[in-house]
Formats: sequence, C-alpha cells, structure tokens
Amino acid sequence: MKIIHVITRLILGGAQENTILTCREQALLGHDVTLLSGPPLGPEGSLLDAALAMSCRTVLVPSLRRAIRPWHDLEAYADLAKHFRDVHPDIVHTHSSKAGILGRLAARRAGVPGIVHTIHGLPFDAYQSMPVRLTYRALERRAARWSHRLIAVCEDMADRAAAAGLAPREAIDVVYSGMDTEAFTAAAGERDAVRAAWGAAPGDFVFVKVARLFQMKGHEFVLPAFAEVARRRPRSLLVLVGDGLLRPRFEADVQRMGLSGRVRFLGLVRPHRVPGLLWASDAVVHAGLREGLARVLPQAGFCRRPAITYNIGGAREVVRDGQNGYLLSPPALAPAGLRLGAHGEAAWRPLAEAMDRLVADPVGARRMGEQWPQAVLARFDYRTGAREILKVYEAAAG
Repeated sequence: MKIIHVITRLILGGAQENTILTCREQALLGHDVTLLSGPPLGPEGSLLDAALAMSCRTVLVPSLRRAIRPWHDLEAYADLAKHFRDVHPDIVHTHSSKAGILGRLAARRAGVPGIVHTIHGLPFDAYQSMPVRLTYRALERRAARWSHRLIAVCEDMADRAAAAGLAPREAIDVVYSGMDTEAFTAAAGERDAVRAAWGAAPGDFVFVKVARLFQMKGHEFVLPAFAEVARRRPRSLLVLVGDGLLRPRFEADVQRMGLSGRVRFLGLVRPHRVPGLLWASDAVVHAGLREGLARVLPQAGFCRRPAITYNIGGAREVVRDGQNGYLLSPPALAPAGLRLGAHGEAAWRPLAEAMDRLVADPVGARRMGEQWPQAVLARFDYRTGAREILKVYEAAAG
C-alpha cells in the first residue's frame, strides 16, 4: 500500500514516538510510507532526526502548526491536499487533533480511498471551559465523519470517543501505543551507573516521574506528596524526567519545600535513555489528569517497577491496584478556571500515602514490580501494533 501519515509536530512525545515506529515498521514490511509533519516548535524537544533516519520519507509542512492560526491553517490544508493529489495514496493516517482535522478534510477532498485517524488523546475534557469543550467536540465529530476508521490507543479512549458521538463503538479499533520493547530489556544493566549519576546510595528508594513540566501532568500533586514522604523517609529521592514551561515554578516549589537535595530535574531526555532511567528507579509515579493511556505505565512494567497513577483513561487496563501498583481516585478539582496548584492537602494526601507504602516496604515494592501481566505488556510491541494497523487499513480501504 501507499501510505501517508500526518502529524502536527515531531516533538518528544508518546504519539510522535509511536507514529515514527509505526512508519518504520510499515516501510520494513514493504509498504510505500511517507510521514508529513509540521515543524517541531516549542520547548518539548524534537524527534525530527529520528524520523529522518527512517527508511521512509519524512516531509516537513511548515504551515502545519499546533496553535490555531487561520491563515496558516488554510495554507496547511492546501499543502496537504496538493500532496495527496500528487501522490495518490491508498491510505492517509492522521495523528493529533490539528493534523487530524486538516489532514482528514484534505484527504476527503483529494479523494483518498482510505482515511484513518488515531485518537492518542481527546482534545476536550471536563477541565476546559464549556465553549472550548463544545467547540473541540463538534470539530472532532465532523472530522470523524470524514474518516473510514478510527483507532484509539486504549479501550477507555474508544469508549469515551463513542460516548462523545465521534463514531459508533464498533467503528473504533483499539491498537495500543507501540514501543520498542526490546530496548527496555537491553537496558537492565544500566541501573547502577544511572543511580550513581543521581547520587543515589544503594539503600535509597527512588521515584521517577516521566512527563512534560506542564499543567495537567500531575507535578502539582507529586511534589507536595513527595515532600511528606521525604519528611518521614530520609532515604527517598524523586527524579523528574522532562522539561516545559512550568520548570521555573516547580524548581521554586522544590526550593521552598526544602527538597533541593532530594529532587533531581533531568530536563529533556531522548527516548532511548528512558529505559535505563526506569530500571534505575524503584517505583514510577505518574499522576497525570489528562491521559489516553500514559506510555510510562507499561514502560514501568517492562522494567518490573510498580506504578502509582490516577485511575483515569486507560490506566486500569495495565495497572492492577495492589498487584503491580496503585490506582488512585483523581483529586476532585473544579472544571475550567481553576488554577492548578490552588489545592489543599486532600488533593495530594492519597498520593503521599501510596508512595510511603512503597518506601516503607521495598521488598514488597520489588514483589509488586514482578506482577505485571505479560499478556497485557505484549500488546505494546510496535511490531504487533503496526500489523494490527495494517488490518485497519484493509477494512478502511475495502
């Protein structure tokens, strides 16, 4: 098949890494694959070099931007439509909201026989204002009508998309986000060297959180929770992997809480380094509030580490509460308009208690890390995912 993938930008992120791995595997299987992307603008880093190193074509569309800018958006639509008319693909597969809306409209106008969209995360939720939420939902409903098939990255995402009226549930396929699972196995021997670089002693208990330093990613809850744990357990550390606009604020919070020697900010980290960092941890703490299925959760499983997460999105599809981690009820925050961080102890107390249970019983924590269901983890291998997506294409084009 002649396949074109379209994504808004190739930043350091789960949707982007998944898309690159899918393109690479489909090309290796003999398909003619092109990846179209807007420029990787912003503080989140870039995966453009990884895309350019693939055995398929990567083409930048300068006008395709994440921000809503009508002139750029019209130009991006025209550029995508021209590319589709010139190439005559069998399948256009879009990713992310902006590329999904513009790409599917352009593909429809160009007469592409198979149009597929992956929902990596819904662009509307209860934390937005009502007008914004309704606008995004209406746009996604319209774009869904231009699609022959939809793919969701977890069962929960598929259920929520159907409930929002995007498509009937039976028209939404579930293909879990693909990862290079062998890279996690290969990194097992990096633990001691990585911990030494962090200044962690053999008996220290290290939590790792992998997420952009941005709203809704849970740092506002993890930091005060860890402050409480650190007060009780002097041999505990927290490592924050990622960067973003809120880093100065979180660094100031760490200083204010007296945690300067107990919290490490690693900044942007390339995907190939993540396996070694997770092996070096003793537990993974996530606590994001807006998720499809956070990739770091199955990644914790590949490294046999317990995970603490809020019971949202697809988290329950991989984490079994009390078995391989803890599923916590998310804090009861008001919808749009609440400045995250303006919350009390009740918002982070359950998180602190779960973290403290693991530090207090490191043997039990290691035992929990061995309890990940292998059948569940197998769903996340990118080679399996790429083949499942090809079956979706056949249904879409048929």
